[in-house]
Amino acid sequence: MGAKSSRRYPEELKQRAVQMVVDLRGDSTSEWEAMGRVADLLGVGTAETVRKWVRQAEIDGGVRAGQTSEESEVLRKLRRENAELKRANAILKAASAFFAAELDRPSQ
Repeated sequence: MGAKSSRRYPEELKQRAVQMVVDLRGDSTSEWEAMGRVADLLGVGTAETVRKWVRQAEIDGGVRAGQTSEESEVLRKLRRENAELKRANAILKAASAFFAAELDRPSQ
């Protein structure tokens, strides 16, 4: 199993790579070959990385079915907010239980 890379590429590089693949599709024997050439030319790790960028660009452009980048970002934000609310709720429940126990104690 491969290790997940945390390397981030600039958005301009991704856009340029997608455009290069589109331009090279006609000159190459396959789309995969075009992606490999673009990855080599731009110094991107693998052709698979370029393939993912091309597929996401197709989804964002409405050419291919799937979750757009904007939808992914909204979902990511909602999941983050949901996790934060769950943590806050757990803290409030713990505090409520603590204070309820304090009230049930006989005073001295």
